[in-house]
Amino acid sequence: MKSLSITGLILLAVSTLLFYLTTDFTVEKIGLPHIMGVMAGVGIGLIIGGMVGYVSKGSAIKADQKKKEFKQLQKDKEDLEKQAADIAKREAELQAQNNNPQI
Repeated sequence: MKSLSITGLILLAVSTLLFYLTTDFTVEKIGLPHIMGVMAGVGIGLIIGGMVGYVSKGSAIKADQKKKEFKQLQKDKEDLEKQAADIAKREAELQAQNNNPQI
């Protein structure tokens, strides 16, 4: 986003320079080609802005999805560790019962 803003400022400066160079530094010589150029610049800016917004939103959604999957995997890991501890505890109890039979 920062680089996009810098690029926009550079293009704005270039367009301002070109405008003043083509009108001999007078505002009275503004004509239809200048208005068409402004409209084309706005159109191109909207197209580029739309594409950048679409890409950045897609990236944000993918990152959020990865975070959710990671949290779910951590939760599953904790559950499996609890189950493994329970199974180990039961096996230890069974083995203790088998070693010490009660009469």
